[in-house]
Amino acid sequence: MRGGAVLQKVCRRWRSSVTLMNSQMPLISSASPYSYEGPTCIPHLSISSMERFFTSQVHPCWGCIGKITPPENLLRQLQSGHLQRNFNSAPSNHEPSSVPQLPVSWLHDVLPARLLPYAHLMRLDKPIGTWLLVWPCFWSIALATPPGSLPDPVLLALFGTGAILLRGAGCTVNDLWDRDLDSKVERTKSRPLASGALTVPQGIGLLGGQLLLGLGVLLQLNDFSKVVGASSLALVFTYPLMKRITFWPQAFLGLTFNWGALLGYAAVRGYLDWQIVPLYAHGVCWTLVYDTIYAHQDKDDDIVVGIKSTALLFGQYTRTYLAGFASASIGFLSLTGYMMSAGLPYYAGVTAAACHYSWQLSQVDLDSRQDCLAKFVSNKWFGALVFTGIMADKLLAQSPGIV
Repeated sequence: MRGGAVLQKVCRRWRSSVTLMNSQMPLISSASPYSYEGPTCIPHLSISSMERFFTSQVHPCWGCIGKITPPENLLRQLQSGHLQRNFNSAPSNHEPSSVPQLPVSWLHDVLPARLLPYAHLMRLDKPIGTWLLVWPCFWSIALATPPGSLPDPVLLALFGTGAILLRGAGCTVNDLWDRDLDSKVERTKSRPLASGALTVPQGIGLLGGQLLLGLGVLLQLNDFSKVVGASSLALVFTYPLMKRITFWPQAFLGLTFNWGALLGYAAVRGYLDWQIVPLYAHGVCWTLVYDTIYAHQDKDDDIVVGIKSTALLFGQYTRTYLAGFASASIGFLSLTGYMMSAGLPYYAGVTAAACHYSWQLSQVDLDSRQDCLAKFVSNKWFGALVFTGIMADKLLAQSPGIV
């Protein structure tokens, strides 16, 4: 009998004899997870274990008695190391899969596999986007709160929930528009729609569900806030197109992501006035800073696929432009405090935020994807510094010597 036929015959009985085999030879260690790529079901055997198996006594239940001489071509593969890793997951055509896998995150520990693509489409594994969306809401809610009082916790919870849903909806819209572009960019090619983990109808279904739940949150607010909130949808749906037609998509993102500064104020006061406009302008400048840094991660891929960004527009002068936007941001924050008669704690928060800007812009390596991402993520603390200053000012506003 030829060696290959013997090998196939042995393997047909393999599954019923795993216990016996384990007593005869060790399984392969994690350091060398090799298995034979071919018509065999032998899982994860080391080279020495495979050689011992083929030259050892075979149990009668396998249909052979005596010693088996391994096929010479298999031995050559064993000795040269030309073996397929992870046999159980190898594609049937013996070629590595070209479909990017979803990145491993904490979501894998809490969600069933069928829900993971939807959670990744919402970017639940990357909460930084939610933080950047919710801080302008929290700032304006706190500013609109009467002195000496804390913001309504129910209102904060509603806006927190709304931020998760609206951010998820925005990401879904973005990925629906950009699925063809995302597949060509290293950082985004594993996104569910770009990789094929979800279909377009499934993405649209998820978008509809998020918008429906977001509507439920919006309906809890006053009538004027409902109008303000609904008005943001035009920005949410058109922002993803801006990277195709202008080098300023980060500015449009700023208009979209900081809409909560207007909505939060309206939810507390029931109207909008000029006092809150500088806070909205600050948010737009802040977004131009952090999202330009973020865009530097993809600048090489963006040039190839034709995506526009402020990172490409500013080029080697990026740091200078960002310093200008950061200065304008701090100026608008200070003007907000002046127009709302804020006290020293507020300006202490503004000063701390300015120091954070200084650290970001002096330390960021715009040619390092890892560092650009780290500086981008650090902006959740920028938002926390501003919020802490507002809260301290509100709580201490009635204390002697503070105002």
